[in-house]
Amino acid sequence: MLLEGKKGLIVGVANKRSIAWSVAEALHREGARLAFNYQGERLEENVRSLAAAQPGSLVLPCDVTREEEIDALFGKVKEEFGRLDILVHCVAFARKEDLDGPFLLTTRDGFKAALDISAYSLVALAQRAAPLMEGGGSVVVLTYLGSERVVPGYNVMGVAKAALEAGVRYLAHDLGKREIRVNGISSGPISTLAARGVPGFTKMLQIVRERSPLPRNTDPAEVGDAALFLCSHLARGVTGEVLFVDNGYHIMGM
Repeated sequence: MLLEGKKGLIVGVANKRSIAWSVAEALHREGARLAFNYQGERLEENVRSLAAAQPGSLVLPCDVTREEEIDALFGKVKEEFGRLDILVHCVAFARKEDLDGPFLLTTRDGFKAALDISAYSLVALAQRAAPLMEGGGSVVVLTYLGSERVVPGYNVMGVAKAALEAGVRYLAHDLGKREIRVNGISSGPISTLAARGVPGFTKMLQIVRERSPLPRNTDPAEVGDAALFLCSHLARGVTGEVLFVDNGYHIMGM
C-alpha cells in the first residue's frame, strides 16, 4: 500500500483502454483515493462507470481550455479531499487535418489548439494543484518519443509534447522548493482511441515490436506501475525527468 491515505486527481481518462485508466488502477491498488474529470456528456458515462469500481472516487466535469471549469474542479477537490498529493496529466489533442498531411501545412489555429490543450493545460492544472500540495506532492504527465524524434504522422503533436516536456522541467524547478516533484513518462505506442487517430499507427506498432530490445509492444499496466513509482515515496529524489517505458525502443539507432 505505497499510497495509502493519498489523494490524487487524474485528468484525461476517456475509457477503459486509456493509459490514464491503467495509471488509475495502479494508484488505486496501492491505496490512493482518486478524482477524475470528464469533458462533456459524451464521456461522462464512461468515466462514471469506470470510477464506480473504485469506491470513494470523485467524478467531476472539466474542460481544460476553460479557466472557470478548472477552478471549479479544484474547488470541489479541495472541498471533498482537503488536500492533493498526486496530479496525473493525460491530456492531448491535435486536429485530424493537422495530422493527416505534412507538418509544413500545420494551420495557425491547429497549432494553437494542440499547444493549448496538450501543453499549457499542465501549467493551468499545476497552478491550482500546488496550493493543495502543502508539504509535498507529485505531478506526472504522459508524453511520447515524437517530442524529440520525427515520427511521421505525429506532426504538431510532437511539437506539443516537446513543449510539455520543457514544461515538466520548468515546473520541477518552480515547485521543488515546495517538495512537489514533476516528471513525465514517455510510453511506447499503445492502441488507445487517441492513438488510433495517428496515421500509420498500426505500422508503428509493428516497427516498435520488431526493433525494441524487449521485442513487444508496451502494456498499459507497465505505464501504470511506472506512474505508481513516480507518485510514491520510492521516487522522492526524482524530479524534472522523463522516464521511458517503451521496452527500450528509444535507445535504438536503426
